[in-house]
Amino acid sequence: MQIIELLTPHYEAAWLPWAVQYFFLAGVATGAALLTALCSWDSTGSSLQRLLPVAVLTLAVSAIAAPVSLLADLHQPARFWHFYAHFTPWSWMSVGALLLPVFVMLSVALCASWWLGKTHWMRLLSPLLVLSALSITVYTGAEMMAVRSRPLWSTMWVPVNLALTGWLATVGVAFVLERFLPAALRPGAAALQLLRGLGLALAAALVAVATAWALTGMNGGSPSFDAALRLWNDFPVWRMTMVGSAIGGAAVVGALLRGRHRLGARGYTLVLGLGLAASAWVFRWALFMGVQGVPKFGAGLYLYHMPLGGDGLLGMVGVAGLCVALVALASWALELFPARQAKAVA
Repeated sequence: MQIIELLTPHYEAAWLPWAVQYFFLAGVATGAALLTALCSWDSTGSSLQRLLPVAVLTLAVSAIAAPVSLLADLHQPARFWHFYAHFTPWSWMSVGALLLPVFVMLSVALCASWWLGKTHWMRLLSPLLVLSALSITVYTGAEMMAVRSRPLWSTMWVPVNLALTGWLATVGVAFVLERFLPAALRPGAAALQLLRGLGLALAAALVAVATAWALTGMNGGSPSFDAALRLWNDFPVWRMTMVGSAIGGAAVVGALLRGRHRLGARGYTLVLGLGLAASAWVFRWALFMGVQGVPKFGAGLYLYHMPLGGDGLLGMVGVAGLCVALVALASWALELFPARQAKAVA
């Protein structure tokens, strides 16, 4: 009997947990930008307009926190300068270095317009913000799709799933943040039902996309489906991950369906919002950190051990702390200036 031993070198993860935080917050920010732009054009005092304060708050927090995660992922504070000094238009990362500042500036400008009560400014900025948000959606998805060595990434389904899960997370974050608004700015039951309907529509779109991906893969038209099928057959860890994701997704959709008469219940929107946001975050964790655990060549898995320092747990806690601080600052500012509340409701 001949024994052949295969040795596979272990490589460190190229994309650290900072990338998970960035792509999560970027997805939330683009969804909040689209929602804010839509609400800013409604002047009838309907449920859509009542969603404007929480949409603005979600946009402000995510649009400010997302670039912080990106700069941290670059490992060196001044590394972003190379994107401008040595611009490479064929690199999506380099293109994103131009698109992201524009999006952040437009987001801050629209939030400031709402704060100052300048409705006409908001309506002028909202079309530009929509285009900018869509450009960020395309760039973040294409940045992953461009990695041809990873079949699970190199597919058109990745940008679509990133967009839909990010926008679903926007709904979840809005459910959480509306509880921190002053009473005069709270959306109300009708507006929360509208937000719930938006979440159901996005969940239905995700189911449709997953079904189309599976059917395309069964017909031999999606290498990413073949790669996922290999993970399912060969690695029990991934099998448990996929089953857990399916169960978690079903639970979130079930909570949305049952929420028609329970949105007013104390704590229900908080749990629902956290569940929606967590599902989108976990999807990104599996997509980034889990996929990097699969060797490009050879057999076996690289088991990722998350460090406790700035490149791992401490960094994730820091981003969460930044978001909490931004929410607290915004809530304090709204309480400090009640006149802003009167303008927003008027």
